[in-house]
Formats: sequence, C-alpha cells, structure tokens
Amino acid sequence: MPTYSIGQAAALLGVSSETVRRWADAGRLRMERDGTGNRVIDGVGLAAFAQERGVGAYEVPGGVATSVRNSFVGIVTAVTVDDVAAQVDIQCGPHRVVSLVTRESVEELGIEVGVTVTARVKSTHVHVDLG
Repeated sequence: MPTYSIGQAAALLGVSSETVRRWADAGRLRMERDGTGNRVIDGVGLAAFAQERGVGAYEVPGGVATSVRNSFVGIVTAVTVDDVAAQVDIQCGPHRVVSLVTRESVEELGIEVGVTVTARVKSTHVHVDLG
C-alpha cells in the first residue's frame, strides 16, 4: 500500500505541510511512523480524507485555471472493476474526476485506492497516468 510524506499529502490536498501536521495532531488525519521514524500517511486513509474534504468544502473560483494539456493530479478514491471495464474515481483537489478505462489498464498500471495519478483530459476522453 502506498504511503505519503507530509509534503506529498499537502500538495495533493492543496494545503501547507503545517496544515497537514495540525490535522494529524488534532486526530483528523491518521499518521504513522515509517521504518526511519518519519511521519507518513497511508494512501487509503489519505484518499478517504481527500474525498471527505472534496464534498462541498471548496469554493469554485470565477475563472477556471487549466494547463494546455488539461492535467489534474489527484488521489484515487475508488476503483470499480468488472470483466472488461473499470471506473476510476479521482479526487483532484476540490474536483472529482471519474474515468472509465479497461480492467487491463487498471491492472497494468497498478491503480488502486490511495495511489497518486494524473488525469489528462482531451475532449471527451480522460487518460490516467501514474503520478
């Protein structure tokens, strides 16, 4: 299972490292120590926290800022797989992105809850890259 440093979690959540530390100290976000004594957050816990924060917690700014390539880095919050296709739910800051991809792609890329990915949007297609 992937784990994230305080800085990585802060970047994914769109807040400062100090904010992540305060959330952990207040018991809102669970942290553990890795083998070297550094504080880390497990990917599944971070995904759940990001998803909770994304529900009505962010104001949408008047102008939409996008890159030329329309890339959204986020954390996978859910993966639903059947025989052929898979639905991947991604929390990208305040935005939820849902992509339908093949089951084979999910398996080959190792996409699972708590993994960082990049959703790339072109027209009506979303391509997911490991982040």
